[in-house]
Amino acid sequence: MKFHFIILVLFIITKAHAQSDFILLKDKKKAIATYFSGSNISFVSTTGASIDATISKIKNDTLFLVQHIVKQIPTTMGFYILDTIGAYRYQFHFHQIKSILKSGRHFNWAQSGSFLLGGGTILTLANGIVYLADKEKFSLPFLLSSVSFAGIGYLLSKKGNRGMQIGKRYTLNYINTVQQSK
Repeated sequence: MKFHFIILVLFIITKAHAQSDFILLKDKKKAIATYFSGSNISFVSTTGASIDATISKIKNDTLFLVQHIVKQIPTTMGFYILDTIGAYRYQFHFHQIKSILKSGRHFNWAQSGSFLLGGGTILTLANGIVYLADKEKFSLPFLLSSVSFAGIGYLLSKKGNRGMQIGKRYTLNYINTVQQSK
């Protein structure tokens, strides 16, 4: 019995102190994020696929991801529960990551630009209707400002939240913590 207990304790200790590989996101020389087994990552791949998943394992420069499909199911009592319908498993080499999307609370430039574009378009149309109905109440400065709001909104929505583009400014580094014996 003592022998089994000792083996169990040694197994737990070795598993608890086992280090795994991780990916480091750097802004020039400063590390801004670390991705390891069990953490969530949102990125756009080089093929254009947008992935939001949990990292199940990182090994040999490859991220093994699990993306869960969750759906709200109504109950007979009138409230909803979350149910996991399925899961997709992906593998991506860390060089296949084109950009990493920002997580947490941040200002959404694309959505603000869309609202500004919609508001500027509605104001331009309303000013056009005023021009057709009553030319005396028409205001050229108001028309020009609403057209400029729509233009600025279009430019902001195109800029969007593309995330952190991997390249000159942001880099991904694969850190192998297991030393290979030669």
